Amino acid sequence: MMDENCLFCKIIAGKIPCAKVYENDHVLAFLDIGPINKGHTLVVPKEHYKNLMETPDEVMKELIVVAKKLSRSIIKAVKADGINLGISNEKAAGQVIFHTHIHLMPRYENDGFKHWPQGKYNEGEMESVKNKIVSFLKD
Repeated sequence: MMDENCLFCKIIAGKIPCAKVYENDHVLAFLDIGPINKGHTLVVPKEHYKNLMETPDEVMKELIVVAKKLSRSIIKAVKADGINLGISNEKAAGQVIFHTHIHLMPRYENDGFKHWPQGKYNEGEMESVKNKIVSFLKD
């Protein structure tokens, strides 16, 4: 299943070139053209799924296994101090290309990037939010 209008589907089909770092029957990984740091890699399923929530569990399992394998190689290759994995889902979360993908972003102690700020729950609010989340869980 492919989406002819999807940038990542075009890359997977070979219509747009990429700097491929890994490929198997189900997954393609390539360098991001706008890297956070050198070595920033995208891991994508070869089939088109809009985001994490629409991607079958077995596909997500394979993506994370590949992400783990590549993370080790990226850290060694670019002598990074660590790595962030990122998955944005929907426009409000920063998703720009609506094809499931995992960002592998090498990090350095003094690279200047910050994490988002921590918020707080009001008294009793944490329990309420927890209960709402649990009420929507489905196997």
